[in-house]
Amino acid sequence: MDVVPPEEGWETDPFNLVEKDGKLYGRGAVDNKGPMMCWINAIEAYQATKTELPVNIKFIIEGMHEVGSEGLGRLMLTKKKTFLKDIDFVCINDTSWAGMKKPSVSYGTRGLLYFSVSVEGLSKDLHSGEYGGAVVEPLADLIFLMNSLQDHNGRIQVPRIHDDVLQVTPEEERVYKSVTLDVEEMRREVGANKLAHKEDKVRLLMHRWRFPSISYHGIEGAYSGPGGKSIIPAKVVGKFSVRLVQHMQTERATMKITEHLEKAFKLRKSPNRLDIQVLTSTSPWSENPMTPHYTAARKAIKHAYQIEPDLVREGSTLPICNLMHEMTEGKSILLLPLATRADGVHASNEKMDLKRYILGVKVIAGYIYELSLV
Repeated sequence: MDVVPPEEGWETDPFNLVEKDGKLYGRGAVDNKGPMMCWINAIEAYQATKTELPVNIKFIIEGMHEVGSEGLGRLMLTKKKTFLKDIDFVCINDTSWAGMKKPSVSYGTRGLLYFSVSVEGLSKDLHSGEYGGAVVEPLADLIFLMNSLQDHNGRIQVPRIHDDVLQVTPEEERVYKSVTLDVEEMRREVGANKLAHKEDKVRLLMHRWRFPSISYHGIEGAYSGPGGKSIIPAKVVGKFSVRLVQHMQTERATMKITEHLEKAFKLRKSPNRLDIQVLTSTSPWSENPMTPHYTAARKAIKHAYQIEPDLVREGSTLPICNLMHEMTEGKSILLLPLATRADGVHASNEKMDLKRYILGVKVIAGYIYELSLV
């Protein structure tokens, strides 16, 4: 299984699993070699007790996830009427628990639109001492455009972008209130003085999972080195992304955002050239968590942990969910995370608690059994 390259800071050999202080250290311990081994160990437990597996199991072990899964969709399309034909349920062991102490089951992810906005107007970079005030600067145009996307509270200002976002139901409100989230712990984790939305737990969760958001990622072409440099860049490229939620369509959202940027640029009456590109486009994914499949997973978790798991959505984007939905013609999919945010996914010294690994094996074994009763 592929993993991200190990960066500096490892205290152990990242490719040699080490047990230390009750934790298993190694690249892929939680993303995603560890969860895969939980399945293998669960099946071994059935075999060791001479118990026949109560359901048939097929594995898709993907080896290019960290580099975009190139070719996976084409391969699965060739297997749609054979390997994937008789699948009833899909379980994906990815993402992390919503909190640090309580397991969870995920029934939705946000979609993603990643934009590149280029403004170009000069043949070369200029010195601001010679030309400042005499040219229409591309960077000023870009800052204006990026700033037009949201208000001071972070709400997206693109007209009609929220038209497809469903109203929150009372039942959803109750679900979000029941989710375990330590706001103070979250604040410490991200290193912020204060979180958004007045640090209200329900609003924080909804804005992470339930509502669309915009994030800014960088500007190419502008000087970003140490010290000062009086350069007027000839061309700048801004990068930002929009996370989409259930019922938002990538094509409609792309059109609305592009039209907004073009209209804002027209208001500037700038002689510079604007170019807008969408680098990534992935739809949101969502399931009904009140189904026998999700009940089976929740029962398995409760049996292992002696606690009812949280039902959550994910703020991140997982294209495999939509791909599996398409290739299995709408069969039930769930995300069953075995990691916490403290485990260091993609970071140095990635780890999984040995106790949680053993409980993960129990969860998988129980999930297999509970599925046989559906």
